[in-house]
Amino acid sequence: MAYYRKCMELAVEQLDKFQPEKDHPEQFLETVSASLQALSPQKQAFVLELLSGCLEYQKLLTIVVDAFYVRAGRLCLWADYSLFEVTCYLATFQLEELGFPLFCDIISAQPVDKMRKFLGFFFNPVNLCSWIKDEWSLIYETNYVKENWIDPLMRWQPKVQELISQLEGVSACQVPLLKSKAKATEPKEFNLTAPRPRAIPMPEPVPSLAKMKAVPRSTYQVPKEQQQLEMIKRDNRRRAEELLLKANVEELRCAMPRARGEKPAQECKKQLQPQIPPRIRKTPKLTFYRPDNVPVKLNTAAILREGALYQRQVERELQRVGQLVDGAGDVSEFLEWQKQMLAKDREEQLAADECRRLRGKLSQQEAVLARHSHVQENRQKANQKKEETAALMRQCAQRRLQEERSVRERVEQVVEAQKNVKAAQAKLVQDRRQIVQEVMEESRELLQRTAEAAREEQRRRWELTSQLRALETQPTRKGKLVDLTQIPGYGLEGEMSVVELRERLALLRESQRRKEEEKRDEIIQGRRARSQELRNTLEQISLCRAAMGRAAALRWEEKKAQAAAPGDLSKDERVRELRRRVEERAAERRRQAALLRVVAPRAARPQAAGPAEAQHWQELARSRERRLQARQRGAAPPGPAPRLEAA
Repeated sequence: MAYYRKCMELAVEQLDKFQPEKDHPEQFLETVSASLQALSPQKQAFVLELLSGCLEYQKLLTIVVDAFYVRAGRLCLWADYSLFEVTCYLATFQLEELGFPLFCDIISAQPVDKMRKFLGFFFNPVNLCSWIKDEWSLIYETNYVKENWIDPLMRWQPKVQELISQLEGVSACQVPLLKSKAKATEPKEFNLTAPRPRAIPMPEPVPSLAKMKAVPRSTYQVPKEQQQLEMIKRDNRRRAEELLLKANVEELRCAMPRARGEKPAQECKKQLQPQIPPRIRKTPKLTFYRPDNVPVKLNTAAILREGALYQRQVERELQRVGQLVDGAGDVSEFLEWQKQMLAKDREEQLAADECRRLRGKLSQQEAVLARHSHVQENRQKANQKKEETAALMRQCAQRRLQEERSVRERVEQVVEAQKNVKAAQAKLVQDRRQIVQEVMEESRELLQRTAEAAREEQRRRWELTSQLRALETQPTRKGKLVDLTQIPGYGLEGEMSVVELRERLALLRESQRRKEEEKRDEIIQGRRARSQELRNTLEQISLCRAAMGRAAALRWEEKKAQAAAPGDLSKDERVRELRRRVEERAAERRRQAALLRVVAPRAARPQAAGPAEAQHWQELARSRERRLQARQRGAAPPGPAPRLEAA
């Protein structure tokens, strides 16, 4: 018996050290085998067999031992949890192999009372055939549980009952010996301190309400520092706007032609330099380089949209080729006629642009002539305005004298009225004092009523508090025994126990998890199919872009070749007529300026206006002719070329 007691103690000790969250069963068994090298091979094999079996069937053993602690083993220690697990394993899985005599020796070597309670609970036919069988069937198949475990246990049940009766006899024989040796307990009275009577708390005095101070005006006003900062910001902004406005005006003045009497560009720049505010810094001119081939990342919608566009273009082209094969007409003659008409329209457009430029030049000359006549009219109006202003000044002086006399009369009337105001103010102060006294008496009465109501409320609260404390001193029953396997019996449809509810919830979670996994697999397959479709569409788009880029480059070269031959605008009758009229207006303006000696309002050096003006207009005409020729040749900025290639 000492042999089996030692083996059981080693098995229970090692099983207590096992932690399911941290330790792995195989590694744990290897560690235990290394620590049991000092034992004999038989003991070592028996202990390892017990440990490996308990770890393998941990769920089955836990169900039985937990139920034992809840129902029959409420007074047993939780330190014996591993002992009951090992006993349950021996009775369930090793009873056939060990034999009943050896099993009896092993049980006799353990504490008698604990083994009697556990075996009586475990080998109870009601427990074996009801809830133990149902719980084990949730983990393993029902037929397997019944054939391999429940039926053998039921066969051994009569012999185990004899063993339990022997253990009861042993415990009955041992109890008197223990009682004879133990000393009787002598009860003694508790030396408790008598509690003091609870004192009734004194009511707190009702605080008197102090007069509230009025809210200061500064609460609703902006601080002076913030007002000053706002004023400084507005002044700085206004100055900056004025400086920028002056700079813009000077730039526009420099950009105007010399015919209006403006200064040269260099003088304007010198004049503009001191006008720039000190805080404004001119940023250096930045140069941006546009890369030729920039990878553009397209989203799914853009890829599908562009793929559908190219697909429609391919379908239209195939339809056109099919129509040509069927005998439809060719559009080459129409395209040739269309090119001729486009060239003719381009020439007419250039002629219209030249006519528009000449009309603008003609209107400018006419505007200069109108300005000269307007200056003369302004001089006459200014003389007339000066005479009217002098008459108005005389009238204002007379009106001011009359107003001074009326003001003196009003001052005398106000002095007389102030004498009567003092008596009225004294009467008003007396009335206000009387009103204040009446208001103070009313407020005093209201305060007294409020204090009495507060005292009554405090007394009522004290009574309720004493009643609640008396109720709290009454004893209450704590704790409640709950059987999770019992049905409440309220008579409701679908009523079940907590254990059955947990089982159904577990099954429902498992079914939901399977559905989620199936749905996830379907989503992944759909994503893979869509990604493959997008890759195919991208390949088709790249091919279409390359073809369209080559076609666009060919069209661009053809367009440049067509626009290489400039048109002759001197044949147009409207252009010749407008040029003749412009020359006539320019000659008339020079003649009128020489006769009237009219000085432009912004001219800096009128003596050099004639030759410089003619030179300016010649340069302006030459620049416009060069621009027109470049437009006729079809010169364009280099921006669209890489754009077409990228397309």
